[in-house]
Amino acid sequence: MGLYERLLGSWQLVSSAWHDDAGGAESPFAQDEIGQLNYDASGRMSAQLGRRHQPHFAADDFRLATAEEKSTAWGGYFAYFGTYVVDEEAGVVIHRVEGSTFPNIVGTEQRRRCTLAGNRLTLAADTPWGHVTIVWEKTG
Repeated sequence: MGLYERLLGSWQLVSSAWHDDAGGAESPFAQDEIGQLNYDASGRMSAQLGRRHQPHFAADDFRLATAEEKSTAWGGYFAYFGTYVVDEEAGVVIHRVEGSTFPNIVGTEQRRRCTLAGNRLTLAADTPWGHVTIVWEKTG
């Protein structure tokens, strides 16, 4: 079974880390992370990562959120969706981003090096903010 077939389905977040050039590492969601990654057979994908315990807004109408509430919520959640292609030889999946909570990546191709071991998928990438390593576990 090739990389494409092994990626198909849903994955839940195990861990994420950002490594800087000085060798430091941080978990972007403060060890309170939750996430989901999906690849379907039609070539669509979505990725969502966030804090499991986000503070609630004062109002139940999101349109009434304060600037501080919005800032805290945005800082605790990262998501994007689009299409994907797999480069089997290179062991890479390329996410072609159509929409994101971070507008700077819309319209870009996000290359992720893939390592699969059992039901664990590690995606790694060099980004403007450092080397990112995200570990996922297959669901279902």
